[in-house]
Amino acid sequence: MADGNNFSDVQFLTVAEVAELMRVSKMTVYRLVHAGDLPAVQFGRSYRVPESAVEEFLHHAQVDGQSESA
Repeated sequence: MADGNNFSDVQFLTVAEVAELMRVSKMTVYRLVHAGDLPAVQFGRSYRVPESAVEEFLHHAQVDGQSESA
C-alpha cells in the first residue's frame, strides 16, 4: 500500500471488482474481508479494497504444486 498517510497513489477496487478479478462470488470477498484475510476500507456501508492488497493476497495464495501431506 502507500507509505504512511499518503493514499493518493492507492487504487481502490469495489467488492464486485475484486470478485470478478478473483473469479469468486462477492460473498467470498466479504468473508475474506470480515475474516481479516483481505484488508479493506469501509465507506458507509460499502467496502473498498486496495488493488495492492488483492495482488498480495493472490501472490500468497498461490499453490506451488507440492503437497504438504506425505
